[in-house]
Amino acid sequence: MDLTLVMVIAVVVIALIFDYTNGFHDAANAIATSVSTRALTPRAALLMAAVLNFAGAWLGVGVAKTIQGIIDIESAGITSSTDQVHALTIVLAALIGAITWNLITWAYGIPSSSSHALIGGIVGAGVASATTVKWDTLVEKVAIPMVLSPLLGFGLAFGLMTAIMWIFRKARPAPLNRNFRYAQTISAAGMALGHGLQDAQKTMGIIVLALMAGGLHDGKDVPMWVIVAAATAIALGTYSGGWRIMRTLGRRIIELDPPKGFAAEATAATVLYVMAMGLHAPVSTTHTITSAIMGAGATKRFSAVRWGVAKGIVVAWVVTMPAAAVVAAIFYFFARIFLP
Repeated sequence: MDLTLVMVIAVVVIALIFDYTNGFHDAANAIATSVSTRALTPRAALLMAAVLNFAGAWLGVGVAKTIQGIIDIESAGITSSTDQVHALTIVLAALIGAITWNLITWAYGIPSSSSHALIGGIVGAGVASATTVKWDTLVEKVAIPMVLSPLLGFGLAFGLMTAIMWIFRKARPAPLNRNFRYAQTISAAGMALGHGLQDAQKTMGIIVLALMAGGLHDGKDVPMWVIVAAATAIALGTYSGGWRIMRTLGRRIIELDPPKGFAAEATAATVLYVMAMGLHAPVSTTHTITSAIMGAGATKRFSAVRWGVAKGIVVAWVVTMPAAAVVAAIFYFFARIFLP
């Protein structure tokens, strides 16, 4: 077995490991609000999220194409097996950068973005290797939606929760909360489906990039086995759970009740679908649901949101892409010492 094929297999396996870590890192995105309001038990919520993450991965490949197009891997000059190993090292470095940052933020219970960790890793490896980075794609498909999605999440959740408060202003709290717990089952399902739609595709994109680097695929489509593998990995990761981050999203930002949980989940799911299906933009499910929770919570009073916790999360958002980029660049330079 030649080195190129070994590298392709290694990169695909590591990409699926990233997908798995994405699942347990971001499991809280779909279910934290439902669990914290007791709309669902933790194990039932995780099972539902895992199944719908798997299903969501089959809803499109637009986001995968965007991830695949952030760098022009062919600009690395792939004319020999040595060039293929070099190109695969670039993809491997991107994954190492993303996985490293995912594990650091998971260990500290910080809901950072796996999506932006991966994108930061791709950019860092691309710059370090002098591979062409498509900055126009990065701005249009990543930077603008990265800013827009949390703003939409906050504003729409605030508006929806305000409407719920006005419509049900005369309702008795006990039956109102009970009915919104039922509604949260649907909104949490929508959130989980949107997470699969967004995040499984990001791994598909990086695997296709690796296949292109190894000269095994032309990049025009996403092979069926790639979709199956990515969907399975993120589902298994989700089912393994993300309890640390779930506590941050479900309780530390704001004390949620079922109506607020429903407003946050319904809003976040809508933003994820619009960004994926309409713009093919790889937005962060973490950013979107966190900002939606803040928006729904702020309807009570702005001081009800624990802005100190929120500030720490925002700092992690800002740091994620450059941190993953730096790790990817360091790994790339280190790997080039040992690889041809």
